[in-house]
Amino acid sequence: MRLSLLLSGAAALALSTAPAAAQTAPGAPGDTPTWVNAAKTGAGASYEAYVDGQYRDGGPTGDVSRVWFSIADGVLTETMYGLIHEAQIKQLRFAVVTEDGLSVEGTDTTHRTEYLHTDANGRPLSPAYRVLTTDKTGRYEIEKRIYTDPDGQALVVRTAIRALKGDVTPYLLLEPHMANTGVGDRGDVWNTEASAEGDLIVEAGAALHASEGDVHLSLETAKAFSAVSVGFVGVSDGLTDLGDGRLDNLYRTTGDQTGNIMLTGQLPTIREGETYEQDFVIGFGSNQRLARVAAWQTMETGLDEVLRRFNGEGEHVGWEDYIASLDQLPRLSEQSTDGGKLAHVSALMLKVLEDRTHAGALIASLSNPWGDTVDATNPSTGYKAVWPRDFYQVAMALLALGDTETPLAAFRYLPQVQVRADTPGNTGATGWFLQKTWVDGTIEWVGVQLDQTAMPIMLGWKLWKAGLVSDAEIARMYADMIKPAADFLVDGGTVGILWNDRTISPPWTQQERWEEQEGHSPSTTAAVIAGLVTAADIARATGDAASAARYQAAADDYESKIEARMFTTSGDWGDGRYFLRLSRNEDPNDKAPLGDNNGQHGAPEDRVVDGGFLELVRYGVRAPDAPSILASLPEYDDQSREDRFRVRYDINGVPAFRRYGNDGYGEQTDTGGNYGVGGEMHPGQRGRLWPFFTGERGHYELAATLHTPSADAQWTEAQLNGVRHTWVRGMESFANGGLLLPEQAWDGVGHPTAHDYQPGQGTNSATPLAWTHAEYIKLLRSLADRRVWDRYQPVEARYAR
Repeated sequence: MRLSLLLSGAAALALSTAPAAAQTAPGAPGDTPTWVNAAKTGAGASYEAYVDGQYRDGGPTGDVSRVWFSIADGVLTETMYGLIHEAQIKQLRFAVVTEDGLSVEGTDTTHRTEYLHTDANGRPLSPAYRVLTTDKTGRYEIEKRIYTDPDGQALVVRTAIRALKGDVTPYLLLEPHMANTGVGDRGDVWNTEASAEGDLIVEAGAALHASEGDVHLSLETAKAFSAVSVGFVGVSDGLTDLGDGRLDNLYRTTGDQTGNIMLTGQLPTIREGETYEQDFVIGFGSNQRLARVAAWQTMETGLDEVLRRFNGEGEHVGWEDYIASLDQLPRLSEQSTDGGKLAHVSALMLKVLEDRTHAGALIASLSNPWGDTVDATNPSTGYKAVWPRDFYQVAMALLALGDTETPLAAFRYLPQVQVRADTPGNTGATGWFLQKTWVDGTIEWVGVQLDQTAMPIMLGWKLWKAGLVSDAEIARMYADMIKPAADFLVDGGTVGILWNDRTISPPWTQQERWEEQEGHSPSTTAAVIAGLVTAADIARATGDAASAARYQAAADDYESKIEARMFTTSGDWGDGRYFLRLSRNEDPNDKAPLGDNNGQHGAPEDRVVDGGFLELVRYGVRAPDAPSILASLPEYDDQSREDRFRVRYDINGVPAFRRYGNDGYGEQTDTGGNYGVGGEMHPGQRGRLWPFFTGERGHYELAATLHTPSADAQWTEAQLNGVRHTWVRGMESFANGGLLLPEQAWDGVGHPTAHDYQPGQGTNSATPLAWTHAEYIKLLRSLADRRVWDRYQPVEARYAR
């Protein structure tokens, strides 16, 4: 009935949505908006099947849903609609008035995140969640079941609120951040009791509406609220009003004013020992009516049925089908130490982090790092963007799982983010890949990172050798994308786009993989050599013998100078012999200072080590027992060094590593504050532990084990079990309650933060990080294959002797 009213036109819509109050909210534009905690314990979206390699309506999964959500601190956080970076909601939470004061969900509660749909072994089969928050003093608990409608533009939040100690009155608080900002929003609220107008029956219900420009959301519910209001945050919003325990200033609209708004709905008082249930559906659309229709279509389908479709139960095609399609997942699960739970969640997360308009557009994370102190006045993608390096890790992990479609779509997507003569604003060299872009190719950052130009070539070679890319297609992609990239890796050139006018002379890179320093980097050089060797292989196959010889010659030249350029023989640490994180020039012994970055003064290059040299082994540029590799391991592992320059920390028995010594990309040691508070760099900032380095080191240890043949099969198996129990289990230890892996984990150094992190716990930098989940999957695949997944045979055959 409700849907028919909405579809019948404006008159019926107006009849069913009489306003609850007459006032216009004062206080525009409200407080300066921020985003929210980036330490997610849940992230989800619908599974959508490709149609001819693209996302289009009418395929096996029906219409394409373009809604993503996240969960942190037990509450719904950034929710996207449209493109994957287009946030529309900051958070949805409850405030609860109790007999002895106001309690706010997230701040005053503990939380637990569970999966609604698992197999008999408890392994998640879909990213649908049950989230339980409990008042820290035991007065109430709130259960939420959260998932999207796979056939519409709607999000489902089913709630059950229990009064445990005394009576409680809950208030739903919805904070929109429409069009990916926290300003410029308008809001309206309606509340309706069941009534009849002649022959027309109007059902009870309520709607909370927000909009900016041509994007709208409407929270719909079949039960009327006790009261509704909209206001500007910090002035006239519901939470501010509840400071005295009463919602006594009701506003129905923000009128013509826009700003940072909050929508509030009061639920009935719940008596001690009782449970109150209410379902909410948030619809999205290009106007108010379409947003309402999206929500009510979901409700009329039936929310249990929507969940079955989301999961892919019975005849429905959904997440169950995707998981079942991953023919390597059972093998990989056998290599885990947790029964395959994290492997299943990693598979789900890697697929969730793909845009549903631009097939194959794989992002880094569904979060905005340290979001609770990041100004949301201007649009921000955060990590909801394409970096070709992170992109490569994800595509390779999906291929390792047995996904034969997404990596291929990813490879075909890559030309959109390669610099060409017709790239908007480009007046310089072509062939290199943009540093960071939106999923639609819109340019965001333009530093030149040579590993990001090599990795698309490497991915193409892998897909070609796996038989997923035909000879004809690799020939087309060679001419269109691979050859221009390889040419740039040989010749470099002068860049001309936005602020960047530098001249690049490979293998010298303007930025290495941490996007901060210029010079010669072991990790970058490893990728460049692998990219050129695989490009040469493709060139030979397509009949371009001259280019093949040129690419191979350049790779040989770069390989022959690795130690001369990047291995110091007179460093300050240990015996003075080890790989640097980065050499600013051709002399690794000149103690040249690195640049200032992230609030840290640049240290002499010989005092800054990292694990980038291990990438030389991963790709096959160096053998695991190469003298330069073995000489560098003790300096990488040294735990006696002062904290500023120390990289390795064994946390709860797990080897863990920072990006490099002197890293400032993290929380402040002196105040406990977030990174980059107020948009400023602070000298107390400190980069913490990155769990994927535990996987990188595990790959090295596996390569070293396999490089030493043994006639004793038992010895070899014992060594492999050692890799599993140290490095695989180590990575698993970093997973949070929702089995999501973070970018960074707490190392225990310095002032505690407001989050009171424990050693090894993920921080507020970014969770889930696609790269971390990808590294875990690749380590499992490498163990299952008894061969490093990212090792390139022609590279290994030529150099790792």
